[in-house]
Amino acid sequence: MSAIISINNVAKTYATGFEALKHVNLEIQRGEILALLGPNGAGKTTLINIICGIVKASAGNVVIDGHDNVTAWRAARSLVGLVPQELTTDAFETVWATVSFSRGVFGYSPNPQHIEKTLKALSLWNKKDNKIMTLSGGMKRRVLIAKALSHEPRILFLDEPTAGVDVELRRDMWKLVRGLQETGVTIILTTHYIDEAEEMADRIGVINRGELILVEEKAELMRKLGRKQLTLHLQEKLDSAPAALAGYQLELADSGNDLVYSYDAHTDRNSIATLLHDLAASGIKFKDLQTTQRSLEDIFVSLVKERA
Repeated sequence: MSAIISINNVAKTYATGFEALKHVNLEIQRGEILALLGPNGAGKTTLINIICGIVKASAGNVVIDGHDNVTAWRAARSLVGLVPQELTTDAFETVWATVSFSRGVFGYSPNPQHIEKTLKALSLWNKKDNKIMTLSGGMKRRVLIAKALSHEPRILFLDEPTAGVDVELRRDMWKLVRGLQETGVTIILTTHYIDEAEEMADRIGVINRGELILVEEKAELMRKLGRKQLTLHLQEKLDSAPAALAGYQLELADSGNDLVYSYDAHTDRNSIATLLHDLAASGIKFKDLQTTQRSLEDIFVSLVKERA
């Protein structure tokens, strides 16, 4: 898979001296869905705005499908659709007019069939003659997506696309995003909803304090960092884990009523059987057991804490 966007040593320092981005390097692969996670103020929106040519980088450069986004900005920008966080639309225009106008901004000739298809995909067709000011917040969010898709971009940026919207719209958008990916569109989204990244993304990037601290295939990230836990509910309370079992690095929980063992399901396949054997040999009995696995949210929180 080839890179459609190359971000090379991009940094952004504002006049106040605030470093929003610190020399970010990233290649975004053609046709993938990349989720960028990070706390508020981490630099996610700044990075997207630099890629889209809205904000000027202090250092580095961005190449979009072979076009430098500064020296060949027109060609680069025509490939990109952006759905911003803010609900910024012309309140007095109709849905049809504002989406059609967005297509014309990029120099594309009118295509009523494409506009109709887009509005229907976003459940906006029955609102096409409504003025933006009459729409709900969720519907306005759909209009922003329609505007971003009006010129049939090959790359779509979604900056917190489902913030403040209902569950139904979130599901509709996930379905739309999958459909766009199937047609070859590359999608980059920022989100506060970890389940959204876990559901949608092929790769996960984590940004904190302007630094891109990790970019990983989602499945590989879960494999490497999403360790499993075995919790043993003991028949009798323990004051401490037996010294003979120190190699397992067991932890006591629930005031000594539980023993917790953390392990990698891929590399420690035989360790549970061995542990249970050694527990029996040490005279420790349990009445029940359960396994859990770290979620992507757990991984994200731990990564950000490590860099805090």
